[in-house]
Amino acid sequence: MSKIKLVLGVIGSDCHAVGNKIMDYTLTEAGYEVINIGVLSPQEDFINAAVETNADAILVSSLYGQGELDCRGLREKCDEAGLKDIKLYVGGNIVVGKQDFDEVRVRFENMGFDHVYAPGTPIETTIRDLKKDFADR
Repeated sequence: MSKIKLVLGVIGSDCHAVGNKIMDYTLTEAGYEVINIGVLSPQEDFINAAVETNADAILVSSLYGQGELDCRGLREKCDEAGLKDIKLYVGGNIVVGKQDFDEVRVRFENMGFDHVYAPGTPIETTIRDLKKDFADR
């Protein structure tokens, strides 16, 4: 059985690296193959890494509040690149200001994200969702 491959990165003009490193370490320790594209990553870097490695999922992190803008169109670009079945996860401080997270979740789901995590969500929650999403592997 091959490891589930995850592309991990911090989208847009966000340079928050500590959480990215912690997620990389924790996901690797949980048995996933992590392709970490780091910080300050445009959508194209996520997509190119996913295509090149035949990844199973893309995990997008954002802490500076502009995630909603940075993530628009990602699902469509994935589809165009032949990644129609790839799972998309997003989390962190993904919107500006205090907003009702149920509304935020719906907006991101409407953008094609499979899982949307509120600020402060533990990585163990993501791991649980990964296990469910890839239970057949």
